[in-house]
Amino acid sequence: MRAETDLPGNIQFRHRAPGKLLSDFVEIFWYWAGYGASSGRERILPMGTVELVIQLNNPRTSQSGAKGPTSESFIIERRPMDQLLGVHFKPGGAFPFLGFPFSELHNTHVSLADLWGERRAERLLSMLNEAPTIEGKFLTLERWLLRIANRPLRHHPAVTFAIEALRKETGLYTCADVVAKVGLSQRRFIELFRTEVGMTPKLFYRVERFQQVIHAICSSTDVDWINLALDHGYSDQSHFNHDFREFSGLRPTEYLGLRTGEPSHVLYPE
Repeated sequence: MRAETDLPGNIQFRHRAPGKLLSDFVEIFWYWAGYGASSGRERILPMGTVELVIQLNNPRTSQSGAKGPTSESFIIERRPMDQLLGVHFKPGGAFPFLGFPFSELHNTHVSLADLWGERRAERLLSMLNEAPTIEGKFLTLERWLLRIANRPLRHHPAVTFAIEALRKETGLYTCADVVAKVGLSQRRFIELFRTEVGMTPKLFYRVERFQQVIHAICSSTDVDWINLALDHGYSDQSHFNHDFREFSGLRPTEYLGLRTGEPSHVLYPE
């Protein structure tokens, strides 16, 4: 499935779902060109996933790379000349495509050369820039991932279960519940989860809960903060405010005034 979204001005956004072989690991392939202002900064809020971002028409491997998973916000620059190709991985989804433990990516940005070596990264950039259409670039990137993936292309069953359980309706499962169900020692389970997902189960659960909150209020103007906190498993308003400030660097009411069209992107005033 592919889609194109109409956005203001000269902005173009397209995305496509992966084929069956990558569907357990990749959420979407995406393309973004342009920006609605002369330039600007945005704060990117924590996500328990990896984002691969490639600057097209730029041969330097240092200018493209992967970020995350994150439990801290970070700042990016946006420019009208942006022409970006990317992969939004599912939680733990980048695991088969790395040559090092996933936990080393936590709150870190690495270049394409760091991921796959300078020569292979240069080859990938060359192939992507030679592809004449956006759809062709999507297909090139998908085939690249299939070619470099570690085999077998699957998670440990305990990790698969844990990701699904911890992302369900908030409060349905705790980390202790998951450990009890997977039949592993707590130490072994945490080690395995960090290796394949990039952070501890407890931190992943907290980041996922935060993401559920900001998606729940993405278009709201009048928010009942107390009920929102309780509905998402926070013990009280203070607990909610603490987590929100830790992950976003903002008070909840500040977030409302800085939102963009994407819940995880907020304006960064100069």
